[in-house]
Amino acid sequence: MRIFDPHIHMTSRTTDDYEAMYAAGVRAVVEPSFWLGQPRTSPASFFDYFDSLLGWEPFRAAQYGIAHHCTLALNPKEAGDPRCTPVLDALPRYLVKDNVVAVGEIGYDSMTPAEDTALAAQLQMAADQGLPALVHTPHRDKLAGLRRTLDVVRESALPVERVLIDHLNETTVKEAKDSGAWLGFSVYPDTKMDEERMVALLRAYGPEQVLVNSAADWGKSDPLKTRKVADLMLAEGFTEDDVDRVLWRNPVAFYGLSGRLNLDVTAPEATHEGNSILRGQPRDAPTPDTADAAGA
Repeated sequence: MRIFDPHIHMTSRTTDDYEAMYAAGVRAVVEPSFWLGQPRTSPASFFDYFDSLLGWEPFRAAQYGIAHHCTLALNPKEAGDPRCTPVLDALPRYLVKDNVVAVGEIGYDSMTPAEDTALAAQLQMAADQGLPALVHTPHRDKLAGLRRTLDVVRESALPVERVLIDHLNETTVKEAKDSGAWLGFSVYPDTKMDEERMVALLRAYGPEQVLVNSAADWGKSDPLKTRKVADLMLAEGFTEDDVDRVLWRNPVAFYGLSGRLNLDVTAPEATHEGNSILRGQPRDAPTPDTADAAGA
């Protein structure tokens, strides 16, 4: 089984997670830039974060045989903070990078005028750069947020067929599907969707243009939820082809719209900008004392 997690925040995860994900069949991920919990106070902190998603995190993922791409944006949670909005001016120079496969996460948190402005501006950037867009629907008032999102998308230069609307659920899936957008579902341990609800929606609405993700981050989440959805799909009578379509081919098709998706994983260099994921000397490596003793 091959799995592509199209929305996961690996910055928040450990190398143990990468190892477990690979063992579960995960061979590719997309990491959207997002709110980190602690409010950022200047654009410079975004730029260091973007550089990490473009460099360090692909390096870390490659250690475990996983292809890593990212989406970049000013996220909805911080779109209204005047300390952060200058990020919009600098964002185009990051969107030209090879590993960037969409603009995102963009969308709404509290549905404010500032969020309207940021969403519209970044949809235009996606159109200008020939990139698709990953849209975050709000955790509150989801249906109102979806409708407002679709209104802004329809007014933009970016076709709705190049938009992935994420964090959908039973209240929003029909209108999202009717719009022609791609459909994203986040599967969590206690909130958002669970495996059983996800499989029920797949049975009701079909696997076309559906992407299932773990959205695993620093909160209570599970980077193996994609595999758990796949296993339940098979147990509930879906075919292996259905599973491959939802968990692999659909995310490949959506992010492939960028023209930048590269799923080949090559062995990385020993270090990234002089740093490795190792901390300390390997246990089986000789120390100076033991090396001297062995040669004595």
